[in-house]
Amino acid sequence: MTVPWWDKERFAARRPVLESRARILAAVRHWFGAQGFTEVDTPALQVSPGLEPHLKAFATWLETPEGERRLRYLHTSPEFAMKKLLSAGMTRIWQLGHVFRNGERAGTHSPEFTMAEWYRVDAPYTDLMDDCVELLRSACRAAGTTTLEFRGRVCDPFGAREVLSVPEAFSRHCGIDLLATGEDVERLAAAAAAIGVARHEGDSWEDLFFRIMLDRIEPNLGLGVPTMLADYPVSMAALARPKPAEPRLAERFELYACGLELANGFGELTDAAIQRRRFEADMDLKARLYGERYPIDEDFLAALAQMPDASGVALGIDRLVMLATGAASIEDVLWAPVT
Repeated sequence: MTVPWWDKERFAARRPVLESRARILAAVRHWFGAQGFTEVDTPALQVSPGLEPHLKAFATWLETPEGERRLRYLHTSPEFAMKKLLSAGMTRIWQLGHVFRNGERAGTHSPEFTMAEWYRVDAPYTDLMDDCVELLRSACRAAGTTTLEFRGRVCDPFGAREVLSVPEAFSRHCGIDLLATGEDVERLAAAAAAIGVARHEGDSWEDLFFRIMLDRIEPNLGLGVPTMLADYPVSMAALARPKPAEPRLAERFELYACGLELANGFGELTDAAIQRRRFEADMDLKARLYGERYPIDEDFLAALAQMPDASGVALGIDRLVMLATGAASIEDVLWAPVT
C-alpha cells in the first residue's frame, strides 16, 4: 500500500525541504521587488491554454448565469495574459503562480506546478540571462547552500555562466553541423545515425532534433556552472523574434543546471501576422500528431500588434527548489502533490 503524502512520518521527512521552499519563494519575491518589478496576478482560466504542439491542456466548461457553456482551458503559462498587460502599458512585471500541463508526470514533472514568469520592456533577452543567474544565487542563499545538486551532478551558480548556442552545442556534443542540415530530415537523420541516434518511422526534422537534444546534449548542460543554451532554430521558437544577424536562428534561450532545464526565455516576437502563421502551423502539427487543436486567442493577437519590444522568461520554481535542496524528485518539494 502506498503511504499518502500527508502521513505524519512521511511528511516529517519532507518538512525541512518544504521549509526551504518557503524561504526560497520569499527570496524570489524579495529579489523581484528590489529590481522594481510589479507583481501581477492573471487568471488561470483562458480561451487558449498556450499553443506549443507537444503540450496537453486541461479543458473545462465555463457556464454563464443564462446557462450558456463556453469551452475554456487552464493555462500552461500566463504568457498571453501578461503580454496583454505589456500592451496596456506595464513595463516590468512578474508573476508567481500555478500552471497546468496534462499528461506530464515524472521525477521532474508534475501536472500542476509553480512558475515564475517575468518581462522587461526595451531590454535584450541577454538581460534575462543575468536575471536567471541572480535568482539561482538567491535560492542558494535562502537554502543555505553554495551549490545546486541533482542526482549526483553539481552546479555552482556563483561562478561565471556559460552561454552556448544551439548550433555550437550540436557541434560540441554530437559533431553535427546543425545549420548545414537546412532543416532537411534526411540530412539530420544521416547525421543522427552516425552518432547512434535512431530515426523512427514518421519522424520530422523537429522530432530528430529533440531526440538528439534529450539523448546527447541536455545531460551535458549546466555541469559545473549554469548553461544558457541560446539561439534556437526559428522553427523551435514560435514566440521569439529572429536574430537580426542570423535569421535562421531565434532569440530564445533555456537555462540549464545539473543537466536539468530550469527556464525558457525569448526576445519576444511582436509581429501579429507572423505570430498567427506560426500558431496555425503549430496547431496543424498538433492535429496531425494528437488529433486535437486548441483555439487561437484573437484578443492576444490584437494586443500583440500594440506590444512594445520586450523580453520575457519563465522559470520552474519546483525544479529550482529541487536543485537548491538536493531533492531527488519534484514530489519531494510540493506541499501537497497531485494524487
